Amino acid sequence: MDYLNALALITNYILLPGLTYGSQLALGALGVTLIYAVLRFSNFAHGEIMSFGTMVCILFTWLGQSYGINFGFLPTALLFLPIAILFSVIYCILLERIVFYYYRTKKSDPIVFLIASIGVMFFTAGLIRFIIGPSDQSFNDGVRFLFTVRDFKNFTGLNEGFGLKTTQAITVITTIALCFLLFWFLNKTRTGKSMRAFSDNEDLALLSGIDPNKVVLLTWVIAGGLATFAGVLYGLDKVYKPFIFLQMLLPIFSAAIVGGVGNPLGAFVGGYIIALSELFVTFAYKKVLGYILPEGLGPDSMMQFLSTDYKFAVSFIILVIVLIIRPTGIFSGKTL
Repeated sequence: MDYLNALALITNYILLPGLTYGSQLALGALGVTLIYAVLRFSNFAHGEIMSFGTMVCILFTWLGQSYGINFGFLPTALLFLPIAILFSVIYCILLERIVFYYYRTKKSDPIVFLIASIGVMFFTAGLIRFIIGPSDQSFNDGVRFLFTVRDFKNFTGLNEGFGLKTTQAITVITTIALCFLLFWFLNKTRTGKSMRAFSDNEDLALLSGIDPNKVVLLTWVIAGGLATFAGVLYGLDKVYKPFIFLQMLLPIFSAAIVGGVGNPLGAFVGGYIIALSELFVTFAYKKVLGYILPEGLGPDSMMQFLSTDYKFAVSFIILVIVLIIRPTGIFSGKTL
């Protein structure tokens, strides 16, 4: 029974939050990976694109709620997610046409694209704060829990339990479905194969009759859609903080690099590795060890490797370790 209590604690504070956060990182890392694999540069504006899509979703959600629109026990924001994706995709296409297209026609070095993306990042951040402000915004409604910790305790008779939030279930299910659709699209459709061919060898793809402009635009469309999904799901699960998406860049890029730069499957796996590692390292194991160890041998300290204040540092540590041991990532040698 004590072991089950310990397992319930770990599930409630590590496994469920880790799977949820990992799903959000995986979606963000997939967008970064697609841009890198096809367009050959690291898009530092991706976090703010996530924030932009989430901001649009919040504004339309507030508008819908003012007219009494809701989605029952599900968050109302899900009704307006397609509109947010549309605005985000349009914004990405505008960025491509106004900013990145010029450097692409000049065949600029990747470092130039990276610097340009940093400029886009700051511009987008300012635009978002001008429209919605710098304050935290909560836009989650509907039924908060599918079942609570109290429900679990009453059902099992354990001293400890775990609850499943509606947003956690939505996040994990949505991420798995989106990743499955993306992998199917890249591997089974003609357009997806064109993107892979363009990623592998741009010159050969051009000789094969593949339209580079179409590939580039489609890449931005997919990346913008994934960014909006990731941002909205993160905001629903926690709260919308305009500044937090800039901080998420490190774990997102860490996930993409740990999995294998340019590999979508690696980005998906890397997201969960980073998220679960952060929670495992920053969790206080005092209560868990109190259940597992014999009576009287329980620790007096919190038994925490790192404070939660250093959560984002874990991503950096994992990134450094992987770059030292396996610089090309877990799924090295594989791209789109």
